[in-house]
Amino acid sequence: MTKITIFGVGLIGGSLALSFKGKPDLYVVGHSNNPSSVDKYLKREVVDHATTSIEEAAADADFIFICVPVGNLEEYLLKLSALPLKPGCIITDVGSTKASIAACASGIELPNAYFIGGHPMAGKEKSGVEAASSLLFENAFYVLTPDSKTPQGAVDRLKSLLKHTGAQLVTVDPDHHDEIVGAISHLPHIIAVALVNQIARYNETNELYQMLAAGGFRDITRIASGDPIIWRDILISNRHVMLQLLKDWNEEISGFIRLIEEKNGDGIEQAFSRAGKFRSGLPERRKGVIHSFYDIYVDVPDHPGVIGQITMLLGSHKVNLSNIQIIESREDIPGALRLSFREEADMDKALELLKQDYAVYV
Repeated sequence: MTKITIFGVGLIGGSLALSFKGKPDLYVVGHSNNPSSVDKYLKREVVDHATTSIEEAAADADFIFICVPVGNLEEYLLKLSALPLKPGCIITDVGSTKASIAACASGIELPNAYFIGGHPMAGKEKSGVEAASSLLFENAFYVLTPDSKTPQGAVDRLKSLLKHTGAQLVTVDPDHHDEIVGAISHLPHIIAVALVNQIARYNETNELYQMLAAGGFRDITRIASGDPIIWRDILISNRHVMLQLLKDWNEEISGFIRLIEEKNGDGIEQAFSRAGKFRSGLPERRKGVIHSFYDIYVDVPDHPGVIGQITMLLGSHKVNLSNIQIIESREDIPGALRLSFREEADMDKALELLKQDYAVYV
């Protein structure tokens, strides 16, 4: 029997647990310092066993997943290094920065064990074990950052286990990982936060900013609502990369300032054209480090009961609708509904059902 121990059974740790639980010869143990969390893991049947004892959780484990916040990763790795781990035990993490934890692992003794950094690039709006799903990682990239000294056999063992997640496994150098993820995830979050805070300052003297910032502005800045503590730890952990990225971003903005000051219409067109061309080549229908929203828009007539008809149609076909927004509905003007789904499959099914009677677009 292969024992898999998970420290921190939240969204990511819980989803890993559900990916493994019930599979032949796999036994999943969850750990939390909080007894009530341990009870929750067991009541929700996310793990086979749970405990508040780090020693009990780690004893005889074949695989250990550290799924705690980035700021606590090194603390847990140091604790594990002091325990009598099973020979051949593989320790991995799920942090969104890799260089710092890799440096920590290379600087400590891990008798009989191997550390392989990991980052499953998937998530949800909601956090906690309540939001965990065995399908969370399907079609997502799962990055591994093994040290050059790590035996290939250990890497292959971890890859074999992670096949249960349905993720696409990618091997990357830790520093390279942090540069890429810093650019495509961490930098956009900073930009969104800075933009929202800028508009919030304007709103202090004119409340029309907040009133009119609905719709598109809210959509493009949704990632500004991330957990402040989590992002504090991520940005400090990846600070060297982020400082260079922010300098590069300032150069991009300075370029736009010059284009507008000089009334350089051709330059502005070229900038938008380059961005559009690159963006059109980005992969679609694949989970990424910034989780996707699955929204569709429905033009509806201003008739009583039409919204109820749509929701009843979706409900009768077991389509899980996560949110509904009335964008516009006035006399003699067709209204528009924005329907949001947590899963791509629900969105696709809704499109098929609704396009028979309504104008539907994504």
